[in-house]
Amino acid sequence: MGRTYLVEEGIGQYLTELSTKVKPYVTGLLIGQCSPQRDYVIRAVRTPPKEQQQEESVGPPKLGSLDEEWITTHASQVSRMLPGGLLVLGVFMIATPELAKDAQNALRKLIFSVEKSLSKRRLWKPAEEEVSDRAVLQICSATKKVVCRTYDVQDPKSSAKPADWKYQSALTASWVALGCTVNVNIHIPLLATSPNHDLEKNTKNGLNRWSKQIEDSVFLINGQVKDEDTELLEGQKKFRGNTQPSVQFSDVKVLTQLCQGASARSTATVQVCSGSINLRGAVKCRAYIHSNKPKVKEAIQALKRDIINTLSDRCEILFEDLILNEGPQKKNFGREYHVLPQRLFVPVAGSSVMLSDYKFGDEAAAEIQERFVELLDQPVQAEDMHIAEDISTGKYQNQGRLVTDSPSDTQQAQLTKATLLLKLQQNMGLVVAAAVAVLASIFSFNYFSD
Repeated sequence: MGRTYLVEEGIGQYLTELSTKVKPYVTGLLIGQCSPQRDYVIRAVRTPPKEQQQEESVGPPKLGSLDEEWITTHASQVSRMLPGGLLVLGVFMIATPELAKDAQNALRKLIFSVEKSLSKRRLWKPAEEEVSDRAVLQICSATKKVVCRTYDVQDPKSSAKPADWKYQSALTASWVALGCTVNVNIHIPLLATSPNHDLEKNTKNGLNRWSKQIEDSVFLINGQVKDEDTELLEGQKKFRGNTQPSVQFSDVKVLTQLCQGASARSTATVQVCSGSINLRGAVKCRAYIHSNKPKVKEAIQALKRDIINTLSDRCEILFEDLILNEGPQKKNFGREYHVLPQRLFVPVAGSSVMLSDYKFGDEAAAEIQERFVELLDQPVQAEDMHIAEDISTGKYQNQGRLVTDSPSDTQQAQLTKATLLLKLQQNMGLVVAAAVAVLASIFSFNYFSD
């Protein structure tokens, strides 16, 4: 027996509207949540069109021009915008009858490519009992016939299995939200033998070690330690017949172990270092869980992954931004200070679930709105964007004790303002020296070099 996919009712209308615009096919992603019993699809998002596709549309329809790299890149971008508990569940294709025979092979290849691309970025490993089936949805633009199949993405030789595709109204109306704030203070030494101070690689290695600490942490849900195999909503009233989005929110505290247990054996290694990376501050994390008797371990796992993902994604976004904004001049300073992007949440229409994005201090609301339309095909109002981490209340200890290489008065004034901390320079390892301690409301990336 195949898997069952419960699908938000509005997705059916979305796919129908897309099918009227097919020339000759359109692809996209399915976003939702896996569970042992069934899977939930809360959004379908079409692949953003490329400008040159308009010119290439002349000629007989064919799938040979399917841009796999473009689709997998889109999946990677979308995955950053998903809070804990949500993931890219599959891919879909709406195609003309002439392409029906080739569509299934194209979808099979595509779902494995998407999963491979997403797994490369993860700092956590899937659990052994975790669902590894992913959906491929094929829709005929003429007959509107829907065919849903699954593939086990952990098995390269996996064959297609039939799956049920069932629409349901108010699918996420009573889902559970979990939230926490995690204080971060990560020190990553840079070995003297590390070529050219590969900051991105060293940062990822440091985050890998930190992620293991998060995995081993103790999670208090509403002030209590709960057995992993108990039901998350045990003892709570369930409101039946509720079709309006209503958030059942659980506050979570994360207790990180300060030292290894007495039985653990540790060794010390002395290594020559020429610099270090410090990640300091606090991150706001959130996860969503279905309301069909969810287990405590499902909720904790979703929140753990959001904690790990949000820090990793911010660093990744910062490095991408640095590359895009590199200037032609080389600055020969000894220390670099950056503020990582803030997290914000945006509601999904008709749902209690919120999607996520990241905003640099100098980004305008219009840029974020454009990103939601491009990547998630969802218009967003500026007033609906909820910034989780407000840097305007940030203060500095030792304010004014900024050491620079002869900065101008204007530059020094800019450096002391919390809203103008991001100073991007051409060389990632060499910029302004600043001795500051950052409070929890600001999340920072510091690089020190001898």
